[in-house]
Amino acid sequence: MSESPLSGQVALVAGATRGAGRAIAVELARAGFYVYATGRSSRASGPSEMGRPETIEETGELIAAAGGEGSALVVDHEDPASVAELVKGIERDYGRLDVLVNDIFGGDRYMEWDKPLWEHDWAGGLRMLQMGVHTHLITSRAAIPLILRTAGADRALGLVVEMTDGTSEANAEFRRNVGFYYDLVKANVERIVKGLAVELEKDPVAVVGVTPGWLRSERMLENFGVSEANWRDACRDRPGFAISESPTYVARGVAALARAGDGERWKGSIVSGRQLSDAYGVTDTDGSRPDCWGYLAAYGWDRQDGHGIDEFR
Repeated sequence: MSESPLSGQVALVAGATRGAGRAIAVELARAGFYVYATGRSSRASGPSEMGRPETIEETGELIAAAGGEGSALVVDHEDPASVAELVKGIERDYGRLDVLVNDIFGGDRYMEWDKPLWEHDWAGGLRMLQMGVHTHLITSRAAIPLILRTAGADRALGLVVEMTDGTSEANAEFRRNVGFYYDLVKANVERIVKGLAVELEKDPVAVVGVTPGWLRSERMLENFGVSEANWRDACRDRPGFAISESPTYVARGVAALARAGDGERWKGSIVSGRQLSDAYGVTDTDGSRPDCWGYLAAYGWDRQDGHGIDEFR
């Protein structure tokens, strides 16, 4: 993907400090986009409330190491004025925005999986909604007008990608294993996809939801006491972890979707990393093609003995 005809195209990845967002920023830059990568954790201003060590500056360095170009900026996507200023800066500097990826969340620290709504911490629940829903609305409101102007001028298709957790099938019913507010956040993200798709149905902008599977994020690797280099060691105690995937897997799929310019085929729907893999021929870093959601559909949420996983990689 180092050779690309996309010179001059611009992408904004909101929530690119770590995990899938960071990987998507890197892969879009590798694909030829100029990437604005935003986040709150910074070497200069310190970590966000998540208290993680990753910084947005590191994401910028990874973009450069991949041979790409971009800007790594500290932006609070809960602040409409800051986001509006970000978009004005993109328009001032490049005059266009072709792709928006909304990957903002960070509400994991407030999750209380084992408590019903009336026992769940109220302030923490509202923070999850602010971080995982309000930020997406604020950013879309500010960025979509510039995407529309870009698409209209180029007679090309703009793209909005909403990152979420879970396929439509997996989230059709209440997800008992994630807690009330987490389930509500992800249900809201799918509704954003459907709503924007309808509102943009006569415009040259496709809105697509994308879900990774069991993501080996920095925090997930720490929880299992492994690194990306030796992640399979965790499968000895938790065989089900073998269905997991690196952030690069879904990132390669999003970059391929953006390069293809055929988002109309997916508009208004939630697609998995494996579906993008099947459509665009991308693989995970080890050459595999994990299908976490296919595995869960076949074997259920509780199976952790690793049975049948090889059929879904």
